[in-house]
Amino acid sequence: MNITNKTILITGGGSGIGFEIAKLLSQKNNKVIITGRSEARLQKAVAQLNNVNYVACDINSEKDINGLVKKINEEYGSIDILINNAGQASVYKLDAEANAYDKAADEIQTNYLSVIRLTEKLLPLLSNQKEAAIVNVTSIVAFVPGINLPTYAASKAALHSYTQALRYTLAKTTNIKVFELMPPLVNTEFSAEIGGVNGIPPELVAEGLIEGFEEDEYELHIGGTADLYKLFLSSPQEALNALNQDR
Repeated sequence: MNITNKTILITGGGSGIGFEIAKLLSQKNNKVIITGRSEARLQKAVAQLNNVNYVACDINSEKDINGLVKKINEEYGSIDILINNAGQASVYKLDAEANAYDKAADEIQTNYLSVIRLTEKLLPLLSNQKEAAIVNVTSIVAFVPGINLPTYAASKAALHSYTQALRYTLAKTTNIKVFELMPPLVNTEFSAEIGGVNGIPPELVAEGLIEGFEEDEYELHIGGTADLYKLFLSSPQEALNALNQDR
């Protein structure tokens, strides 16, 4: 897939993986738009990049999403690539004191339902392009749950399933390619609470996405995700034990 001279929207683009993806794509003569809830964080990010603009937007707010879609229509007129990167995670164990329902509700809304809403609202614009793409950022835990991220893992598993269905459906009727970016533990502020300092640099995840675009590889197993996926195929229980051995 050609990834130059495109208009690209990245949710959660103010830091971490989203920022690094914005950085690489902005270097390829693309117009990049990043979103996030913190305007200060977005302003800081844009100041470090070229060809990048921002829209402060809460992806869980239908009003904000409608405003975002309207702005893209009015100011850009089109969009070629949507990267659903924003996410939310709660670290806890499933016990009687977990308050798991409320945590899961927040994670499902951010990591799954908001993706469906934004994607659906932008499908008309994406469908107008000769070549377009949607990228959903899931995780290694879409295959094997981390016991300290139980409902986050469930939300990413749901997004994995949705992504497969979306890819199958759009391939029959549109020119939209659907990619899934599946990183392992990444060293970002987002993952600090779960030992992110031991994770891979976010730059490697962004580079993996660029390679996936260029090679039309639709399910991208970055770093340790590739090895865990192979183990999962041969023995789901061994994969579960391996991911959680230090938990």
